[in-house]
Amino acid sequence: MMDKKTLRENVQWLFFDVGSTLVSEEKPFLHRLHEIAEAVNEPFEVIEDKVLKIYKEKKKAEHVLIKEYGIERPQWHTEEEELYPESYDCLERLSKNYKIGVIANQVPGTVARLENHGVLKFIDIVIASAEEGVEKPDKKIFEIALSRAKCKPENAVMIGDRVDNDIVPAKRMGMKTVRVMQGMWKYWETDGEEEQADYEVNDLSEVVGLFE
Repeated sequence: MMDKKTLRENVQWLFFDVGSTLVSEEKPFLHRLHEIAEAVNEPFEVIEDKVLKIYKEKKKAEHVLIKEYGIERPQWHTEEEELYPESYDCLERLSKNYKIGVIANQVPGTVARLENHGVLKFIDIVIASAEEGVEKPDKKIFEIALSRAKCKPENAVMIGDRVDNDIVPAKRMGMKTVRVMQGMWKYWETDGEEEQADYEVNDLSEVVGLFE
């Protein structure tokens, strides 16, 4: 793991993921699991256990179950997403010394949702998959973000919860990386140097500690 001084060195931009990084997806996630359980006539606890097991296998469990059961994918209720308690303070404090960006796989309307959460005022650019037509882990979405930020990869940090979508591609680009152990992807056990973030934290209050 990189020491804090080296992590902060020459950093100008901090890029954040949205889901399970800035925003808790717990409520819409559980809503979707309840709908799956109802659709397949299984107790919720059975579906919940299956989901946990599949996430530990490094797969997006609800999508696996939807395909396995042959059911229609339940709607994702973005209106149930909530800002993590630490997110506002984190962005407010770090935006005083760094440029803040977002690189996220999101359905349309990310800017509006960040505005509704009250944090858009701290964010300089938002690069979201629905609007850009490209998703993480494709390097193009990172290239778009760095280009618009006029930032070299070595002067940027990617902060996110997913090893596959955030840490690995950002490292390949030459960015520094911080993994936030929130949401279901915290069960991903890293395999090899490429999957290992430069730093791991439990929540965004610890991110503040890294860069202040």
